Amino acid sequence: MPTIIQVAAMAGVSTATVSRVLSHPDRVAELTRLRVLEVVESLGYKPNVAARTLRTLRAAKILVTVPDISNPFFASVIRGAEEAARDAGYAVVVGDTRHDPSIEDQYAAMLSSREVDGLIFLGHRLPDNLRPLMSKQGARAPVVNGCEYSPDIGVPSVHIDNAAAGCDALEHLIALGHRDIGVITGPHVSPISRDRLAGAMQAAKRHGLADRLWVRVGDYSAQSAADHVPDLIAQGVTGLFCFSDEMAMGAISAIRQAGRICPDDISVVGFDDLPLARFFQPGLTTIAQPKGDIGQQAVELLVDILRGDDSPVSQITLPHELIIRSSTKRLG
Repeated sequence: MPTIIQVAAMAGVSTATVSRVLSHPDRVAELTRLRVLEVVESLGYKPNVAARTLRTLRAAKILVTVPDISNPFFASVIRGAEEAARDAGYAVVVGDTRHDPSIEDQYAAMLSSREVDGLIFLGHRLPDNLRPLMSKQGARAPVVNGCEYSPDIGVPSVHIDNAAAGCDALEHLIALGHRDIGVITGPHVSPISRDRLAGAMQAAKRHGLADRLWVRVGDYSAQSAADHVPDLIAQGVTGLFCFSDEMAMGAISAIRQAGRICPDDISVVGFDDLPLARFFQPGLTTIAQPKGDIGQQAVELLVDILRGDDSPVSQITLPHELIIRSSTKRLG
């Protein structure tokens, strides 16, 4: 493999100039830059990224961990993160933690070993091995949370107002005349699930319907919602709010299997506005999260920290939107 010394000798410049051409081309005179690039191309020279990392103590990589990479919601968040990272001169490394704390710790160790410059985690747990770093650096530690905001974590975050979104979903069903309403949540350990339930309960209490809210716990999967549908039908629910689109789709399938029709018998609201939501039959009424913007702004927040911003933003709350489609209709 050709070396930087060979490139410099053939181009008639120093190795430092070759390095500047490849890392900061705007700092090199045009004729010199073109001559060096011509030699680089003719020799097929490839910079030694590992060596550059050791010299600069910068990996130019951001780690994004997701609790379940099979969930299409996270794919949209990661796409937004990758676009912003590329613009800032970083590559994105994705880790699937599978809700396993030990795997979360393994990925987080990449930050301590400087294999990556920063971490964005899309789950609700701060890896245990990062707690000393957070205690030492606080908001200036290169760690950002996306989606699962919890003030207890003490990490800068990008998210929506999940309580307000949960309230909006239930208000929609109540406005359509539904009074016996089922709610299928995410796990209790999830901060966003707790917030969405708090918002839904707030709306129910406002209308005197707290005792007619039938709450069941799911895990954001289609099967977990489908398992609860027979029981909720037996309770006489006519409206159903699921804390993910995937659960809403599973619920609608189970409603059909029970010989009922959505929305004629039971209206269903989901959460996330996955790409499939508008093509699903019936089209899914849902709470839309700005998925790409969450990824983008999480990266921008992290890059500000990496660049030494003296007062990094601690929390960014993005807007949500109720998207009304054909899975909900007026009762009666």
